[in-house]
Amino acid sequence: MINDNHSKQQGVYAVEFAIAGSLFFLLLFAVLEIGRLFFTWNVLTEVTRRGARLAAVCYFDTTNIVAFDDMISISLFNDQPIIPNLSAANLQIQYLMDNGTQVLSSVDANFIHFVKVDIINYQHQLLIPGLFLTLDSPTFSTTLPSESLGVTPNTTTLCTPT
Repeated sequence: MINDNHSKQQGVYAVEFAIAGSLFFLLLFAVLEIGRLFFTWNVLTEVTRRGARLAAVCYFDTTNIVAFDDMISISLFNDQPIIPNLSAANLQIQYLMDNGTQVLSSVDANFIHFVKVDIINYQHQLLIPGLFLTLDSPTFSTTLPSESLGVTPNTTTLCTPT
């Protein structure tokens, strides 16, 4: 009789481990993914900060009122893929007047008082097994007062990757 009960319960431990192990590993991957999500948010914040700082001190295309590609590349960590799917298309740099209006023509280029950098249309893919979600990130934004805009007496400073 003892052997008969023992043989009926042989697979119970395997089933218990499968249930408990699945929950444990799902929770483990979820915690790791939340950490990766916080890292991604920090990188996006840093990209806007770097971009705004460079836009405030680097020369820009005064004809079209846009940042040069080199400056955008430096803002994106010299185009190193630190996080997936982040590209120059996600970086929006605006030159603003004192009242917050965007400068769109070279006529108003002398009235630039602020630079604003936004991360737009970035999507983060969660990698939790069994849970396939794509999160649309909020718009990350940094606004700084314009400084030299790359122009000092008798020179123009272009920002180039180092």
